[in-house]
Amino acid sequence: MIDEDVAADPGADRKPTKRQRQAAKIADAASGSMKAFVVKLVLMGLVDAIALYAVFILALQREWIVLGVIVAVTVFVNWIYFSRRRLPAKYLTPGIIFLSLFQVFVLLYTGYVAFTNYGTGHNGSKEQAVSSLMAASLERVPDSPTYQVTVVDQLGTLGLLVTDPDGDVQLGTMEQPLAEVDGAEIENGKAVAVDGWTTLSFGEVISRTDEITELAIPASDDPNDGALRTPDGSNGYLYTSNLEYDEAAGTMTDLGTGTVYTDIGTGAFVAEDGQELRPGWQIVVGFDNFIRAVTDPRLAGPLVYVTLWTFAFALISVASTFFLGLFLAITFNDLRMRGRKAYRIAMILPYAIPSFLSALVWAGMMNQSFGFINQVLLGGASVPWLTDPFVAKISVLIVNLWLGFPYMFLVCLGALQSIPDDVQEAATVDGASSWNVFRLIKLPLLLVSVAPLLIASFAFNFNNFNVIYMLTNGGPRDTGAPIPVGFTDILISMVYKVAFTGQTRDYGLASAYSIIIFIVVAVISIIAFRRTKSLEEIN
Repeated sequence: MIDEDVAADPGADRKPTKRQRQAAKIADAASGSMKAFVVKLVLMGLVDAIALYAVFILALQREWIVLGVIVAVTVFVNWIYFSRRRLPAKYLTPGIIFLSLFQVFVLLYTGYVAFTNYGTGHNGSKEQAVSSLMAASLERVPDSPTYQVTVVDQLGTLGLLVTDPDGDVQLGTMEQPLAEVDGAEIENGKAVAVDGWTTLSFGEVISRTDEITELAIPASDDPNDGALRTPDGSNGYLYTSNLEYDEAAGTMTDLGTGTVYTDIGTGAFVAEDGQELRPGWQIVVGFDNFIRAVTDPRLAGPLVYVTLWTFAFALISVASTFFLGLFLAITFNDLRMRGRKAYRIAMILPYAIPSFLSALVWAGMMNQSFGFINQVLLGGASVPWLTDPFVAKISVLIVNLWLGFPYMFLVCLGALQSIPDDVQEAATVDGASSWNVFRLIKLPLLLVSVAPLLIASFAFNFNNFNVIYMLTNGGPRDTGAPIPVGFTDILISMVYKVAFTGQTRDYGLASAYSIIIFIVVAVISIIAFRRTKSLEEIN
């Protein structure tokens, strides 16, 4: 019977071929592959939906370059993930996109801003500045006809659907002047709805009254034709500006005083007496920000002492944290000490607590009037820990020592434990003292591992914004400086204040300072890393 079965099925004893085995594996993994495909399809659908929304918004804002980049990246990502090959690219693409978005783009944009006058009063384009100036000086035309208006919304952008006295229907926004529309829904001779826009209800109009009354819809592409405004969301009136713009001559004339303001290439309209109309617009100024950063006499004083303090702060912080961490590492690496594990855990506690939280706690403890240090430890003393220029610097160094020594303790402890005991035993047998063993053997071997970390620590402390901002906010304030800077500010905190605090914010100057800081840190790091190569010969 067996022979008959084998004869009936001659392929029964044959082993499956390689192709058959591959087909079997594919069949076994079919259910799993289908799940993975569905997950991939859903994720790519979300990515495409977000990209489509961004494209729509950018098209409304007429940001064509950014729109083109997003479309190209989206198409490229879909091509990679729906391809059967290019497996490495599927893993690399997310990292490259995030790297480009959060690192490369930020660096390039900072570099671009450093060569512009971007800041308070120079935030937009010339067209936006002209529109803003004209809108800020609008006055209602005394004999203006009444226009029936309906407030509409499109993705958060408010507009007015206008019915003029002749029955013509127009639609406009703050950025887009009034233009005729077709197909509007008419009720009692008034346009109340139009395709693509959502009509606001009476309650919504009431809740957004402040926003609606600020609307100034340009009557045409010519800003001198005025704008339409509504005080109640129901009726609109024509307003004209007391400024007259001459695009061909590049001038803005005050019709009330007759003063002529001219575009002289500085990003603003300037009168003969030097008075400017604000807002101005953003222009490329070349290396002016860099030159002003180092030559402006008003900025030179603060820049010099802030730079010196930044170097002192970074160097003293690295040295103090390293030597304290090394001392503790040597102490708790001694096998004769009992309870070493408990002590080690206690030593790293400051490192486990977020630095900004520790700085805030220290700020409270160092309060001159109610702080724990003055009231409890010093018996009611009145030491100005955070208000005296010199003492505040000492306070910052103490707090940074508290925050930084656990890291150096861990690094040095690991480096010491990696040094073979045979080296120390051989030196001891040869008659070397403990100090000579440490100075001539352990420390050089230790620096081989620790030196690159010391350079990284210097770069970190050179830009250690957290401890300065949370502890003293750069204070006490230097009242004689033309920029909002204090005696404990380092370069990075000064850059932050130039860019984001005060009545005038100068993003261009702050970006120039940022590039200068980057160059300084990069040069110091390169030189230091080259010098540390000599330590490698010890190995």
